[in-house]
Parts: sequence; C-alpha cells; structure tokens
Amino acid sequence: MRREKPKVIVLGGGVAGMSAAHELIERGFRVAVYESKSIPGGKARSMPVRGSGTEGRSDLPGEHGFRFFPKFYRHITDTMKRIPYGGNRHGVYDNLVEGTRLGLAFFDKPMLPFVTEFPRTLADWKVLLRSLLDNDLGLSATDIDHYVERLWQMVTSCDMRRLLDYQRISWWDFIEADKQSEQFQRVFTGLSRILVAAKAKEANASTIGTVGATLMLDMVLPGGSADRLLNGPTNEVWLTPWYEHLVAEGVEFYKESTVQHIACDNGVITGAVICRGDEIETVTGDCYIAAMPVEVMAGLLTDELIAADPLLGQLKPLSESVEWMNGVQFYLNVDVPLIHGHIICMDSPWALTLVSQQQFWHDYHLEQYGNGRVRGVLSVDVSDWETPGILHERPAMDCSREEIKAEVWEQLKRSFNHNGKEVLGDHMLEEWFLDEDIQFPNPHEAVNMEPLLVNRVHTWDMRPNAYTAIPNLYLASDYVRTNTDLATMEGANEAARRAVNAIIERFDVDSDLCRIWDMYDYDTLFAWRAHDKTRYEQGLPWNGKVLG
Repeated sequence: MRREKPKVIVLGGGVAGMSAAHELIERGFRVAVYESKSIPGGKARSMPVRGSGTEGRSDLPGEHGFRFFPKFYRHITDTMKRIPYGGNRHGVYDNLVEGTRLGLAFFDKPMLPFVTEFPRTLADWKVLLRSLLDNDLGLSATDIDHYVERLWQMVTSCDMRRLLDYQRISWWDFIEADKQSEQFQRVFTGLSRILVAAKAKEANASTIGTVGATLMLDMVLPGGSADRLLNGPTNEVWLTPWYEHLVAEGVEFYKESTVQHIACDNGVITGAVICRGDEIETVTGDCYIAAMPVEVMAGLLTDELIAADPLLGQLKPLSESVEWMNGVQFYLNVDVPLIHGHIICMDSPWALTLVSQQQFWHDYHLEQYGNGRVRGVLSVDVSDWETPGILHERPAMDCSREEIKAEVWEQLKRSFNHNGKEVLGDHMLEEWFLDEDIQFPNPHEAVNMEPLLVNRVHTWDMRPNAYTAIPNLYLASDYVRTNTDLATMEGANEAARRAVNAIIERFDVDSDLCRIWDMYDYDTLFAWRAHDKTRYEQGLPWNGKVLG
C-alpha cells in the first residue's frame, strides 16, 4: 500500500514560505501555510494605497521596496518559471524585463549613466567607454586600480578563503578604506550602504565583495543584463498568480494567521499555536518549517526549543544584526523615465535608490488607478534611517510620516534638478505612499515592523542550517546558511529548497531533491580559484598574480 506523504506546516507565507510550499506540493506533500498578513509575499509584496482609488478605479500599488532581479539569481527565477501566467511559455519568469542602464545621480552635476548589459550597439559602447574613461566620479587612477585589485582578489579567491577568512573582516578593512582618498571612501563604501543597506565598517567582506564584484561582472560580460525588473505591479504579475497556483495545486493557505507559540516536548515539535482574529488554535503536522524573519523567530524561542537545539539560541543575537531598508512611492501626473534602470543617489544622506516604473509597465495604464491623473511612479528605497537629512536635520527614524515624505522628495529634487532645469517639480506630485511596515506609535518615532538582516562580521557562525537538531523542525528564511549568502528573496528561496531537501531525506520520501545552485561562479575564473584553493590548503595567502 502506498504510504501517504507527511503533512508539513509552513509558518510564514513570504517568499521562503511560498517557495517551500511550491516545492512540497509538487512532490505530493500535504501542505498548510500560515501567514500573518492579509497579502502573501512578505517583504516582496506590493500593497494597495488604501482609499486612493476613486470613481471605480483600483487603489494605487505601493511597495515595501522596489523589486530587483540580478542576473546571478537562479533559485527564485527557476521557481518563477513554474508559476503559470496567461500564455507565457515560462510563466511568471517571462514577466521580467531588462533594465539597460544604471544611473548615478548627484546634487551638483548631471546623472552619470552606466551600461548594465553587454554592449550590442555603437551607442552602448560609447556610453560604456564614456562612463569608464570620463571618470566623472572624481576618482584617481590609483583609486580605481586599488578597488579593482580588491575585487579581483575577491572573485579569484576560493570558497573556503571567502567563507573562513573574509567573513571575519569588514568590507572597510578589506579594501583598506582608511588608507585611501576621501573620494574613494565616499564612492566605494557608499555603494554598499545603498545597495544592501549595509555599513562598510560592519558588513563582512565576503558578502559585500562577492555580490558587488558579481554585479560588476554581470554588467560587462555577455549574456544579458545585470538589472531585471517586473513588467507590472509585484502582486499582479508575480505574487497573486503564485498564490493562486499554490492554492489550485492543493496548498491550504491561511492569511491573517499569526504564530504565537511553537510547542516543543521531549525534543519534538508537537504543534504551533495560531491566532486568527479572535480565535486561537493549535495546528499540527508531521513536520514544521519556520519561514519567518529572524527577529520574529527569535521572539518565539523558548527554553524547550533551545534545550532541544542549543544552536537556535544564536538567533537572538543574530536578530540584532538588522538595518532598515524601506520604500516610498511618488505618483506623478507626468511620466518621468529618468533612466532605463535603477538609479543610485550618491549624495543623498538617506542613501536613496529608485526606479521610474511606468517605462517597464507597458501593459499597465496608470490612469486606471488612483484618481485617474497618475502617469508615472517613482519607487524609492530609503537605506539609511540614521543619518540626519537636509530639511529637518534629523534621521528618518526620528521624523514623522510627512517629514519623511518631504525629506525624500527634496533629496530627489536636488539629485535631478540642475542648472535651472526642473526634472522633478512639486506640481507633478499627485500622491505618495510610505511602506506600511513603517509605523508611528509616537508622532516622531518610527518603528520598522520588517527590518532587513545584514551580514555583519562574525555573524556566519550564528546563522543556522535549514535542518535543526529537532527532527521535525526546519528553517526557511533569508538568515539560513545558503550559497546566496545575502538577505534577499533569492536567499529565502534557496533556504526553502534546503529545508524541503532535509524533509525528503528525514522522512525517506521517494522524490527528487530540489536543485541547489552554486553562486557567484564563473567558468573563466576556475583556474584562479583552483590555484587559490591549493594555496589555502597549504596555509598560504592569496596571490592572484601567479596565473595573470
């Protein structure tokens, strides 16, 4: 008689939880997902600007932060190919479109464009050469040479050196920033703050250097763009179709269901206490996947859980390694494309990055949203909430909602309005939206309900694997140890795959394992990395010049 596959309780319906449910349901498991919010998707979700739609129009789409799918993403994009969407051959994956430029914006000079895909036309080559040779960033040849050498060391080092050595040193120290010029420090440490909300003096060199070098290589090597975006609002072209697919396949999906307690008895999980409105219930299954953010999971730890697996105790100090990176959207009555891709505001004290969305949303007509007058959307991420701004001279976390809006808008105007030319003007602004995870228990004290994990120095040892010493508890979240090694939807998806693989093995289920990719790997660098592996095993330092 065929044995029934285990029932899996997934606690959390963000990208990690949905990824786990997807892999499990495809393999015939019984799956129930419990998500605290009314919209699945976690930090990746978009959300309606409630009350903004008038005369039968839809509410405007707001976001926790804009979506960005680098070329090196493999796990999440593989899952997207298995989410049906209309007549798309590759499902939701076909809703990704390429951004062809990266813009660096300044307060005192015009935006500097960079090509983010391999040059295919004479115009592309001109932009690339200009961006490299004009040196509008104010960097000296010595600055550039030193930075390139540090990136070269990172990408030609073996995995063991990166994991065991570079995880233990900050990016600031690795690039010897204190010995470099002031402009070097401003440009090359500022980029880390903007791209992954990480301070160069705190984030480890392995994560920042590897991801940074990979993004740069993807910008110039053949094979497509390094910058991909969705062709519509996140929920509409990705997360809602995903949710509907999971439910259609048999996943029980419970929204507005908050985990209050994970019961552990004699080293085994016996159930999870769920709050749904006014009702409290205990749900049970054969095994459990905790797919919640690190700060949420840390708050659910009990003496019984830690006694069953002492390594879980490290989640409490790990949960303190978080920063804020949240979105603000500005809805304009005129479309202002700015550049065909993402933009980094280099002089912004709040480390703003943004994208002008409408140019990528070809099948979405914004006049059907909001008050009918919206024609463009600027989706902005605020990555530095602790540095004083330029209007009120206070950090974002000490500002009111209106003050945050005014400050971000002013920093944008100073980044794009130059020499009397008004690119962004107050008369263009129809509506705005601040991520609903930024809440205000007091008028001038912001609280972030969903901060972002940052891979600081020495935190690798705190991060758990997807399996635990508790035989029926597994972890799937962006804090889990993965090849991705970055708190992103890619890392969350990989962690979910690892959790599912551990369940398949633990319960001896006759199913294929989920595929796990190596990350940040280039065939052209194999010889250097193999050479460094030999040197590392011999106790020798990196020397990338031997094969040069």
